[in-house]
Amino acid sequence: MRIQRFEDVDSWKEARLLVREIYLHLGGCRDYGFRDQIQRAAVSVMSNIAEGFDRGSNKEFVQYLIISRGSLSEVKSLAYAGLDIGDLDQKNFEAVMKRCNRISNILNGFIRFLKSSQRKA
Repeated sequence: MRIQRFEDVDSWKEARLLVREIYLHLGGCRDYGFRDQIQRAAVSVMSNIAEGFDRGSNKEFVQYLIISRGSLSEVKSLAYAGLDIGDLDQKNFEAVMKRCNRISNILNGFIRFLKSSQRKA
């Protein structure tokens, strides 16, 4: 299947689910600074995939996917903090980490693919 729009990118679809999970799991969190930071990081994962897609070249797209991967690491790090301070229970923590690891694997494979191919218009 040819990817014609960012909504077709598997890592973007998974990142969208991550955003939903983060918002659902932390909707009642009263630590607003923590909640806002992890939410912004999750949205950044999704947004950088979309923005990179429309940059026009594989080189630029890869750059944005790497930024997205960095935001994903921020989500993971903050999830550990959320677990430690009691804002995420073990079950929700594991769900977030599983989703993050899935996205990371997809991003890594996509980056390898893009580095070895040329984008067709």
